[in-house]
Amino acid sequence: MVPRLTTALTGPLLELERKFLDHTTTIEQWFRMQWLDHLPPFYGSVDLRNSGYKLAPVDTNLFPGGFNNLNPAFLPLCVQAANAAVERICPDASQLLLIPENHTRNQFYLQNVARLVSLLGHTGLTVRVGSLLPEITAPTRIELANGESLLLEPLVRRGTRLGLDGFDPCAILLNNDLSAGVPEILQGLDGQWLIPPVHAGWHQRRKSAHFAAYDQVANGFAERLGLDPWLLNPYFGRCGEINFHERTGEDCLAGQVDMLLTRIRAKYKEYGVDEKPFVIVKADAGTYGMGVMTVHDASEVKDLNRRQRNKMSVVKEGMQVTEVIIQEGVHTFETINGGVAEPVVYMIDHYVVGGFYRVNNDRGRDENLNAPGMHFEPLAFESPCSVPDCKQAPDEGPNRFYAYGVVARLALLAASVELEQTAPAEAEVA
Repeated sequence: MVPRLTTALTGPLLELERKFLDHTTTIEQWFRMQWLDHLPPFYGSVDLRNSGYKLAPVDTNLFPGGFNNLNPAFLPLCVQAANAAVERICPDASQLLLIPENHTRNQFYLQNVARLVSLLGHTGLTVRVGSLLPEITAPTRIELANGESLLLEPLVRRGTRLGLDGFDPCAILLNNDLSAGVPEILQGLDGQWLIPPVHAGWHQRRKSAHFAAYDQVANGFAERLGLDPWLLNPYFGRCGEINFHERTGEDCLAGQVDMLLTRIRAKYKEYGVDEKPFVIVKADAGTYGMGVMTVHDASEVKDLNRRQRNKMSVVKEGMQVTEVIIQEGVHTFETINGGVAEPVVYMIDHYVVGGFYRVNNDRGRDENLNAPGMHFEPLAFESPCSVPDCKQAPDEGPNRFYAYGVVARLALLAASVELEQTAPAEAEVA
């Protein structure tokens, strides 16, 4: 089931989708050449917004949770892609240690971990889960609401290697985004693959660096296809040295908001878009939809009340917000059962392996949907994002999903470029 756009089925988005369908061979060849030069992340997920005149990524996660929300029918695709990822990074791997977030009470997240263990196990790896929680001092089995179970084990450090009791893996897969920094037990490892590399964690990674890389990727792709890159690329700016409690950095923030809104208005006029432009101000590092606000006018960021300042000042793990990205807001015109929806596309290696819709009945089409009240529609993606049907209309059958997959892969490629550009001088593995 593809939620219908509430806009007329004409205009820039359909033209963009038609361009993708007419140039599938060129697109796939272009991606193939890019992946020869850039190592894709092991996995990732991309939040997209579909406005009817624009299809763009708004966030890219390199430690994705939510594999439990994918259509189970796509599990073979996941296994095949995971095989490719393992062969590319560590072909001789036989044992893999998975380190998750510390969400032992979040049943949905734990089901995601269990799904990862299952699909990676199908690649021929022996997979076990090591916990960073200090209270996990012995193997601890957690029963899951879906009838499955998950075994968490205490990590064991032996010199420069990390494993479990009686388990010395050649690869370590992080499903923990390191928002609070790199734990000591993960530092100074030698002779083991750490996937993703630790500099992909939110203690170091910045969304502005990602979207700077996306600028490069989207511009190159758009030039190849003869497109206006704005149709798939949100404008953005950045402000550092922000302190919401002390109200420092407000002038920078207001200036960036005003500049972006001016640019967006010009594009709306060019394309005849009759909508009120907005921007999203959010922490330049972090996830879980924390530290996010919608802004329609520069004056709004100078008049924040105490509740708004408190909301914007702290993100996951209690980390203080000192840098923000100001990103062009992209309306979403997709709905499911009356709730505003946005697609989330999942990838392993450089393959699209499925997706779902994030739906929030309590939020508007110009607001962040990753907020209380959201739920997921795991069966919305009934077909893969990689097999278009050029005989059908752009918005029919698998074709809208193909457009999703193209833009999501652009974001994944940008993440590859970003990680290359931000990598520390010293290699992290022997």
